[in-house]
Amino acid sequence: MMNVWPVASITFKEGIKNRVIFGILIIALLLFAATTVITTLFMRDVVKVAVDLSLSTVSFAGLLTLFFIGINLYGKDIDKRTIYMVISRPISRVEYLVGKFFGIVLLALTVTVFLSLLSAVPVFLSQKFYTYPEARFSWSLFFAAAAYIFLKLAVVSSIITLFASFTSNSFIALVLSLVAYIIGQSMEGIKTLITSTVEVGEVSPVLKAIVNIAYYLFPNLAVFDLKTQAAHGIPILPSYVVWTLLYAFLYITITIAVSTLAFRRREFP
Repeated sequence: MMNVWPVASITFKEGIKNRVIFGILIIALLLFAATTVITTLFMRDVVKVAVDLSLSTVSFAGLLTLFFIGINLYGKDIDKRTIYMVISRPISRVEYLVGKFFGIVLLALTVTVFLSLLSAVPVFLSQKFYTYPEARFSWSLFFAAAAYIFLKLAVVSSIITLFASFTSNSFIALVLSLVAYIIGQSMEGIKTLITSTVEVGEVSPVLKAIVNIAYYLFPNLAVFDLKTQAAHGIPILPSYVVWTLLYAFLYITITIAVSTLAFRRREFP
């Protein structure tokens, strides 16, 4: 695995030089500015609103980076036939794919850190100019929520790697990744609704089986959403931190392992 870092470094440099990332950063800056304006419309819970909107902007910009830059970094090598030059050298397909994954994760980390620092500005301004005695806010929880946004992006990056490992069309990989994200983000609520027979009445056993399969097959991205905890100052239990870190590590490991198996068997046109 000696060649993983060079591939990751090249992938990161290609991603950070992509012009699309500047458009994403401009959108994020505009949303941060809008957050500062929107919070003035609230009479109470101003800091909570600022925290929620700021963290949502960080998550949104990170997802745009993965979907519009990360997927393109996989498809570009195949479209331009540079994949043949890479795999013809003393580098295995596993090293190439794992290096690509870590390069995209490094790109997601850079974007998350940069935007998290910027997102603190609207929160700081709302905290300084609007006082609310019952407000419970902690900067440690705020940055912990931002760290969990990166963790979610890392899981999504593994999903993108999986679909890019067996599809040649970037658009198909984008659609599949987007569908997987939507399912993973909403599956927790769907499963809770299905299992609550009081609210939904009788549910078909087939539907329950499908929901259970999807629940364990797709990533449960809702567990990485700590905006509510950060906005309301709710402490995060150490057991929750350990469980979510272990869950993310295992899911990424399994997904990348399946991706490498598919990529090793893949035939390029």
